[in-house]
Amino acid sequence: MFKKSVCNTILLNLGAFLLVAMLEILGGWLFRDKYDTPYSFYVWQLSYALTIMGVIWVNHFILIPFVYDKKRYLSYSILLIATIFLGAFLKAYPEWIGVYKMSSFLIYTTGTGMAAFFLRRNLIIQRENAEKEKLQRAIELNYLKEQVNPHFLFNALNSIYSLARQQSPETPDLVMQLSELMRYQLESSKKNTVLLKEELEFIENYLLLEEKRLSDRSTIEFLIKGDVLQLRIAPMLLIPFVENAVKHGAQSTNEQSAIDISVAIKNSTLHFCVINSKPAMVTVANREGMGLENVRRRLKLLYPNSHLLEISDSEKEYRVDVSIDLSDSK
Repeated sequence: MFKKSVCNTILLNLGAFLLVAMLEILGGWLFRDKYDTPYSFYVWQLSYALTIMGVIWVNHFILIPFVYDKKRYLSYSILLIATIFLGAFLKAYPEWIGVYKMSSFLIYTTGTGMAAFFLRRNLIIQRENAEKEKLQRAIELNYLKEQVNPHFLFNALNSIYSLARQQSPETPDLVMQLSELMRYQLESSKKNTVLLKEELEFIENYLLLEEKRLSDRSTIEFLIKGDVLQLRIAPMLLIPFVENAVKHGAQSTNEQSAIDISVAIKNSTLHFCVINSKPAMVTVANREGMGLENVRRRLKLLYPNSHLLEISDSEKEYRVDVSIDLSDSK
């Protein structure tokens, strides 16, 4: 990376020198007859271009990094003026009027060079910051995604354990169902996005497992409206809302409870709503646990300007409404 940067800098400055030399030659072409020979004309123009670029190079590679960037602005101004005057003096002396004109011209070219230098440096800094932000975002997303896996597995195993203790004859079938859920989970964790249809099927299978465990204590409704088409979504993004509804609704009471989940797709926008009833006697608990905090952060990272999350907690029910624009995920 360092060698590539050095090569790019050398090529850029070589190209700048050739451009300035070409402009000087073209600019003085009408006056070439004033020189003794064509050779002397080209030598003069090239030396003129070298003086211009010499002052610019001293400024770019010595004064700016070693003086200006260390916030020694007064010293930088003095040294820059001295460099410009020295360049003009070496080129135009002993004609002082020529030194004055050359100094004025070098001030202009050096200022133009500084503008180009700082513009290029800012673009490089912005690109590096964008790459760092992208890398940090990928690292954080992977971390959040990996958090979902053990969290979901822990909840699912608790469901199987509860049925096993009841010596339910459906336990072996549910173990197989869980294995299918885990297979999908492991496969989807390797992808950035999955088909929305597959993700909804995963949620449906999870609800079937929970419905069997909860037996007659809970009524679970899962309704899908609209055509999912080829829409894609980040894997395991919606399941924390469903787990949260089971954990803090039906699972927290022996009373009759209800979980209503609705999915609607309109113009490539997913509307996902989860409502669970709350038991009459409930202990104070933090509903904003790891699962919800995780998905809230993932939504901000994955869909920063294309999602809406609303959570309402009333006396009788807990409701989550999520809207995600999936038009860029087809």
